[in-house]
Amino acid sequence: MIKETRSPLSHIRGPGSAKAGTRDFLIRRLTDAANASLALLLIASIIALTGANYSTVRSYLGNPLVAIPPLQLVLCGTWHMRIGMQIVPEDYIHKEAPKVISFGFEQSPFAVVALAGIYVVLKDRHPRQGTT
Repeated sequence: MIKETRSPLSHIRGPGSAKAGTRDFLIRRLTDAANASLALLLIASIIALTGANYSTVRSYLGNPLVAIPPLQLVLCGTWHMRIGMQIVPEDYIHKEAPKVISFGFEQSPFAVVALAGIYVVLKDRHPRQGTT
């Protein structure tokens, strides 16, 4: 028989302060690396298009595969921001009701930013016929 090392009170209270801190820490590190890589890719593509004429840039941006890295950057960036801002109420608001309300108000802007970023990347993805 295995001896239980946790106290009866710890069974009632649950994991305590170690709820999701490690998971959030790892996700922040992964999104850090992904954001840096995707931002460098975006900067490289902008530099590669420097001096190109309008039709070349238009055809490049009209390629559906070109939309994937900016979409990843928008989604990964907003996810990273959301997790980072989640720390504030967790650390500084100690009563449960204000904390829940704070999470609701705090998380909404990130959904709006993500949707706006997705719209900007996906709008007008197809090259127009008859324009140069």
